[in-house]
Amino acid sequence: MEKGRGVKARLALVLATVIWGSSFLVMKNTLDHIPTFALLAIRFTGACLLLGAAFWKKVRAATKRDLTQGFIMGTLLFTAYSVQTFGLTDTTPGKNAFLTATYCIFVPFLGWLLTKRRPDRYNLCAAILCIVGVGCVSLTGDFSVRMGDLLSMACGLFYALHILATARFTGRGDAFLLTVLQFFFAALWAWAFALGTGGLPAGIPVDSLFSLGYLCVFATGVCLLLQSYGQKYTPPTTVALLLSLEAVFGVVFSLLFGGGEELSVRMVLGFLLIFCSIVVSETKLSFFGKK
Repeated sequence: MEKGRGVKARLALVLATVIWGSSFLVMKNTLDHIPTFALLAIRFTGACLLLGAAFWKKVRAATKRDLTQGFIMGTLLFTAYSVQTFGLTDTTPGKNAFLTATYCIFVPFLGWLLTKRRPDRYNLCAAILCIVGVGCVSLTGDFSVRMGDLLSMACGLFYALHILATARFTGRGDAFLLTVLQFFFAALWAWAFALGTGGLPAGIPVDSLFSLGYLCVFATGVCLLLQSYGQKYTPPTTVALLLSLEAVFGVVFSLLFGGGEELSVRMVLGFLLIFCSIVVSETKLSFFGKK
């Protein structure tokens, strides 16, 4: 039973990365018409209303502890999304994806610091393989450091904290309820900053409205729900590795839909390294041991 849940949880995490990867081009184009905080406010509000209606009975029964945990998760989520979005405006999409994926490195060490549970050599090896693989997939020949690059790396830190907080809280609480609550508090933060920095734009193009719908429903509501469920039955270090597939799918969709990427030997090598990192993390190379 537990094994079946573990497989479903991992599949849920991978499905979330597919949707996030497809949303990258949508996000980039939408930012041309809508300011960052306004975009985040709409995303989180839409997702909160959608899932809140679906799980209203759970929301009505929320306890003080649920609200506290939802506030922590929502604050970390809002901070990570904000930093990543601002970073995206001052760096290339590939470097943004690569530097954000540094949460693969942060999660084992932050987990060690917070839970006193030391990562094993397989976790560390998988994290290194993964980050090198994402670099092969995402980085171009320009290795210069810009403010957007630093923000993208800071985003990786906040994503790592969000992964660990989600793992801790959903392990004991209701993953669906906590997902709704984190959207609620993230939306409050986003609206506060949006109204303090100019509010909503005067007009939004029709194509951007469709993009917003996709970002609200799928890239936010569905994906974070899948992540919360997946993390309930998956170790945080494995979660970080699986979520790093977002960068891979982002490049794949860019290749398929003319986002400016071209398939290269380096990309193929990166895909192989990321696949190997997941194999190392999941199997601990047990297939090399004695029967």
